[in-house]
Amino acid sequence: MTRADNKLAADRYDTLYSEFRWQVPASFNIAEACCARWAKDPSRVAIFHEDDAGHTGTLSYAELQIEANRLSNVLRALGVSRGDRIAIILPQRPETAIAHIACYQLGAVAMPMSILFGPDALEYRLQNSEAIVALVDQAGMQNLGEVRHACANLRHIIAIDCNDSDALDWHAALSGASADFQPVATRAIDPAVLIYTSGTTGAPKGALIPHSAIIGNLTGFVASQNWFPREGDVFWSPADWAWTGGLMDALLPSLYFGKPIVGYRGRFSADTAFYLLEKYGVTNTFLFPTALKMMMKAHPAPREKYALKLRAIMSAGEAVGDAVFNWCKSALGVIPNEMFGQTEMNYIVGNSAQQWPAKPGSMGRPYPGHRVAVIDDDGHVVKTGETGEVAVNRHDIHGHPDPVFFIEYWKNPEATRNKFTGDWCRTGDLALVDQDGYLWYQGRADDMFKAAGYRIGPSEIENCLVKHPYVINAAVVPKPDAERGNIVKAFVVLTPGALRSKEADDALIAELQAHVRGKLAPYEYPKEIEFIDELPMTTTGKVQRRILRLIEQEKAQNGR
Repeated sequence: MTRADNKLAADRYDTLYSEFRWQVPASFNIAEACCARWAKDPSRVAIFHEDDAGHTGTLSYAELQIEANRLSNVLRALGVSRGDRIAIILPQRPETAIAHIACYQLGAVAMPMSILFGPDALEYRLQNSEAIVALVDQAGMQNLGEVRHACANLRHIIAIDCNDSDALDWHAALSGASADFQPVATRAIDPAVLIYTSGTTGAPKGALIPHSAIIGNLTGFVASQNWFPREGDVFWSPADWAWTGGLMDALLPSLYFGKPIVGYRGRFSADTAFYLLEKYGVTNTFLFPTALKMMMKAHPAPREKYALKLRAIMSAGEAVGDAVFNWCKSALGVIPNEMFGQTEMNYIVGNSAQQWPAKPGSMGRPYPGHRVAVIDDDGHVVKTGETGEVAVNRHDIHGHPDPVFFIEYWKNPEATRNKFTGDWCRTGDLALVDQDGYLWYQGRADDMFKAAGYRIGPSEIENCLVKHPYVINAAVVPKPDAERGNIVKAFVVLTPGALRSKEADDALIAELQAHVRGKLAPYEYPKEIEFIDELPMTTTGKVQRRILRLIEQEKAQNGR
């Protein structure tokens, strides 16, 4: 990137925002938009892939289409039809993209799930979704095997590089299938993806997302990536393709524009990040603030060691902060564009430093096509500078439907209704709007929080802790942390029979942490546990997590 390329342009926000119009066709399918139309060019690269053992490869759009056709035929032969849910428990590998394209063109619903999910997390989602087929590799096979017997609707498992007599072998199944497939016709509003999102109360909710949502994401993606695509653009992000951030902010939009994306199977580290950025000539990326902090500390002056081609960085999940913002600007030569969104309506607010000035620490402005406001409990827009809940209207400023929205929460009409106040869809996040129209994050309206970029719902962790024989009750809250934004902290009430001493407490804390880590995802286990005689409760018996959060915030402010 040249210095001229990265200079701040004049503020073009008002023009871009006011002149934008949605163009959503009645008939639309993600598979056609993200693969089929590019597959005619055999030289066009879809995915560069590599793992931590050094194995590398390239998948073209033509190869992606052929393999997706084979998988669609395999799934159809297994009885999969329009609307059926297909679990995709895979990391960043070519088969993940193949699975998504195969599901979409079959009219099925792709249900991505992280390979980090433990047995309990997998079991709930598989049971609730009534998924009939699961696609998995060795990273998720053991945990899936533990719960398969409890998932009555799960008829088939297709396994990649796994020696399992009860599963179909991916390679064998696809090699015997036809490479020709006639895609089903879908409407833009038909369901395409089911992603479960953690909440503060009750079980995780499945957000059912239509094909049109990818279109709704595009204005934010293009803007935050400094007007993607350009000639020679290559995308990479460590964000898991099983999450909205990896799927809708990285994989699918890169494929939508016919550009290559790098898929890496392995643990994130600062050295690995710079290695991949340099090796593949990555121009565009999505990096959590936590990742950027690790990279900044490991390599304060990265361009002295690495030949980088970065021209755009999007960051989300927590505030970037001045230190990281200034490091990106000076050390990488790129002003990071912060973004805000959620699974139900993604990529709605953010920055585009080459089109309008970025304010460090601000969430940014509503992206073109999205009517965003800060509202009170009754759904009224609050005054400038006042705190309220961030909400998105079903219609843009021209009165046209915004295609970014989810359809509903799966089998949960009450939660779907509660998500809306009139035409306003509530995010659950608090913010204020300044005189220039920039939003500033003020915290969660409920008890959900972000830790190291992951969205944490306390209920699932608390339920897991209470399953331990020595735990009577538990409350999970965020503890402020300079590195991760927050860490997961649990306040735990023990049974009278639990032995108490310094050594016993330390041992039990380690046991509880391992208990949660083994049942849920590793990022959900409480990094800190404090034993407490009783939890603060309301008169109706609800845990007052707010009190515990305030305690932790006060401790952080006092340096304790």
